[in-house]
Amino acid sequence: MDCDTTGIEPDFALVKFKKLAGGGYFKIINQTATLALQTLGYDATVIDRIVSHAVGHGSLAKAPAINHETLAARGFDQATVDRVEKSIATSFDIRFAFSRYTLGESFCREVLGLDDEALVDPRLDVLARLGFSKSDIAAANVHACGTMTIEGAPDIRAEHLAVFDCANPCGRDGTRSLSAESHIRMMAAAQPFVSGAISKTINMPNAATVEDCRKAYEMSWKLGLKANALYRDGSKLSQPLSAMALGDDLAANDDLAAATPMARAPIIAERIVERIIEREVRAGRERLPQRRKGYTQKAIVGGHKVYLRTGEYEDGRVGEIFVDMHKEGAAFRSLMNNFAIAISIGLQYGVPLEEFVEAYTFTRFEPSGLVEGNDAIKMSTSVVDYIFRELAISYLGRSDLAHVEQSDLRPDSVGRGQVEASCRRPAPTRPKRQPSRSIASPASAMCAATFTY
Repeated sequence: MDCDTTGIEPDFALVKFKKLAGGGYFKIINQTATLALQTLGYDATVIDRIVSHAVGHGSLAKAPAINHETLAARGFDQATVDRVEKSIATSFDIRFAFSRYTLGESFCREVLGLDDEALVDPRLDVLARLGFSKSDIAAANVHACGTMTIEGAPDIRAEHLAVFDCANPCGRDGTRSLSAESHIRMMAAAQPFVSGAISKTINMPNAATVEDCRKAYEMSWKLGLKANALYRDGSKLSQPLSAMALGDDLAANDDLAAATPMARAPIIAERIVERIIEREVRAGRERLPQRRKGYTQKAIVGGHKVYLRTGEYEDGRVGEIFVDMHKEGAAFRSLMNNFAIAISIGLQYGVPLEEFVEAYTFTRFEPSGLVEGNDAIKMSTSVVDYIFRELAISYLGRSDLAHVEQSDLRPDSVGRGQVEASCRRPAPTRPKRQPSRSIASPASAMCAATFTY
C-alpha cells in the first residue's frame, strides 16, 4: 500500500491528510515528486528547497519568529514543546498544534493564564494571545508545515508545473488542478480495453456548477464511457481525503478536533454555508446584457389588464420583470413597478426564482378571479399570484401551477376524452351500466355510447 495512486487515478494532492477511523489525521506526502524533479534535471540542493517549500520541515526548530527559543521565553517547558513538535507532523497548520488539547488544560491555565471562558471559546488563537502577529504565524507555518504545493517554490520552472498537477488545487494558495475533461479523456483512453465500467472518481472543484456537471456527463457519453462518477470537492460533510483545512480561520476549527462525527457534522455544515454565502455575496450582482431577449404576456385578471415583460440572460434564465397596469391609479401602478424592480434586483443577486414562486403564489387580494388571454392560467387569487404562476410555468416548467396542460395547447391535440356508455343485457335483469372497452368498437343495437372531449 505504498503506492501514491492506483490504476489511472491521478493523485488527490501532493500533500494529503487521511482521516482515520479512530479520529485524527495522517499526513501523506507524494513519494514521486522527488523522482519527478530528478527526471526533469534539478540537482539535489534545488530539489530540497522545492520539497521543503511544499511539505515544510515538520518542526519549529530554526523557524522564523516562532521557534523553540521564542516559545521558551514565553514559558514553554521542554515537555510542552515536545508535544507541540509531535502534533506539527500531522497538522494542517501550526495553530492546530497549539490547541488546548495538545498543550493541556493545566498548562493553559497556570502558564498562559487562560480562564474557563477563553478555553471553551472556539475562536481561541493561542499564538495570537502569546503576542505573535499574523505575519509571524504565516512565516512559521510555511517553515513547519509548508505550502502543500509546488506553485511558487524557488527555482521551479513554469513549464514544469503541469507535471505536478493533481485532482484538486494543492494547499490554500494552489490554483492549478486537472480539469474534469482530463479525467474523462484519461478514462476514455482505457475504456476500449475494459469490458465493464471504470471505477474512478472525476474530481471537480468546489466552485463547480450544475452546467459543469452536465457538460461532463455529455462528454462521457460522446466518448463512450460506461460510467461517470462526479465528486465536487467538499460536498460531503465527512470527506476522507482533504488537501486543505476548512476556511481561512484555522484556529476556529480547533473545537472540531475532539468532537464526535455526529457533533461535528452540523458545525461543519454551518461553516460551509457561511463560506458559500460569503462567496456569493462577494461575487456581486450579475447584470443583464445591454441587449436581451424575453417576452411580453398580456392578460386580463379580474377585469384588469396586466402586461408582464421579462428580460433574460444569454442562457435563458430570467433576470428581470416589468409589470404594467397602465389604467390603474398612480399609487397602485407605482407600487407594482417598484415591486417588479425589487424582484429583478433579487434575481440578479442570485435569489432563486423558485423561492419567489413559493412565496408569492396563492396570495389573495383584489383584483383576482378569471384570467383572460393566457393559454395556461385561467384563474388567479391576485395579480401577484398570476405573475409568479406565469414565470413558474415559463421558466421552471411548473405545470402543476397551470390550469391547462401544455400538451393540450398543441394544434394537433385532441385530448384524452371521457367515455360514457350504458348497456342493457337481453336477460330480464336490472339494467346495469358498464364502460365501453374501446372507442373504436362498433356500436350495437343494445348499446349506446357518448364521447365527450
